[in-house]
Amino acid sequence: MPAPDVSEDDDFILDDDDLGDDDIDLEDLHEEAQNDEYLSTEGNTLLTVRGINKEFSQGTNKLEILKNVDLRLHSGEIVALIGPSGSGKSTLLQILGLLDSPTSGQIFIGDRDISRLSDRQRTKLRNGHIGFVYQFHHLLPEFSALENVALPQIIAGIKQKEAEEKAADLLEQLGLDHRLKHRPATLSGGEQQRVAIARALINDPYLLFADEPTGNLDPETSGEVFEILLKQVRNRGIGALIATHNMELASEMDRILEVKSGRVLPY
Repeated sequence: MPAPDVSEDDDFILDDDDLGDDDIDLEDLHEEAQNDEYLSTEGNTLLTVRGINKEFSQGTNKLEILKNVDLRLHSGEIVALIGPSGSGKSTLLQILGLLDSPTSGQIFIGDRDISRLSDRQRTKLRNGHIGFVYQFHHLLPEFSALENVALPQIIAGIKQKEAEEKAADLLEQLGLDHRLKHRPATLSGGEQQRVAIARALINDPYLLFADEPTGNLDPETSGEVFEILLKQVRNRGIGALIATHNMELASEMDRILEVKSGRVLPY
């Protein structure tokens, strides 16, 4: 799956014409990474991170959360992100998912620098091409499973009937066709998280980030939900970065990166 073309114009619209291979030149990006063991260089590079730093101020002191982070993610590649609590995993995912901004550094999708996008551009790119699964499902309690999954499509301008048909099909793929009309409070933890996965996938993203997506589930349910997530990601050819404390789950992914003292290194 090729990376979307992100223009410099504040009013850019990402449509099918923006997704052609002719617009992507990855030669320089590949060449630069040849000697860096944690920058995988095979395949179609979807996401490139260069020198990301993140600092927070505490009075007169600065707290460094991320330090000169470099990494690459390819289309169809699933990478595990491990590290102790407080190491910066969640902060990194928030930045890559365009939910937060780095203090410095660059983020590329394909060969396009998205670090300097306006808030409007970031929102369009995030809503249209990036999926995010959290440790907690964050489903709207007053909406049914079907309505929660269809909502991103409706926000994107898709007619409600079409959006709900797509949502129903996706929920069926995740084994929830019998729970379409149920509200989150009536679903089990595993079912809630499967609905959250469906919601993250409904707009056919190029990138998916997941922050401990099974962290609140018991071991058996965690394994089941994780296998569903991996199957969906692999079938769609999505590039995915998944934070987890579970090394058994991490070992099922293509690569493992470790966040340690704010730095990202090969495990």
